[in-house]
Amino acid sequence: MKGYCDNIEEVTVANEDFRRVLYTGKNLQLVLMTLKPGEEIGEEVHEDRDQFFRVEEGEGTVYIDGAPNKVRDDFAVIVPAGARHNVVNDGSAPLRLYTLYGPPEHKDKVVHKTKEQADRDHENDEWTGETTE
Repeated sequence: MKGYCDNIEEVTVANEDFRRVLYTGKNLQLVLMTLKPGEEIGEEVHEDRDQFFRVEEGEGTVYIDGAPNKVRDDFAVIVPAGARHNVVNDGSAPLRLYTLYGPPEHKDKVVHKTKEQADRDHENDEWTGETTE
C-alpha cells in the first residue's frame, strides 16, 4: 500500500471544488472543500463518525451543537460523533479547508464541483466500504 503523501496546504489552497475526496482508507478519509463567500456545508449530524477540519485559507464559523466557533487560516476543529454541525463561510474570500472523517463518509474519489451538485448527489455518494487502494 502507498497511503497518501503530498503538501496538504498547497493542494487545499489550489482546490476549486466544493468537495473532492483525495484518499479513503478503511478507517479514515481525507477530503478537500472550498466554500464560496456566503456558502455553507449545511447542518448535519454524523452519529457514527468523528470529523476534523483544518482551515488553510479564509474566514468562517463552525457551529457545533449551536455554539459558534470563529475560524480562519491555521485553525483546527474537531466535531465529535453525534454533534450537529455546520461550516459557514462568512468572509469575503473562499474558505479553503480539508477534513478528515473517521470512519469515511463519502465514496472514494468523489468530486462535487458545486454545493448544488453535492446536494443532488447526497444519497448516491455515501461510503460503502471501497478504499483508494
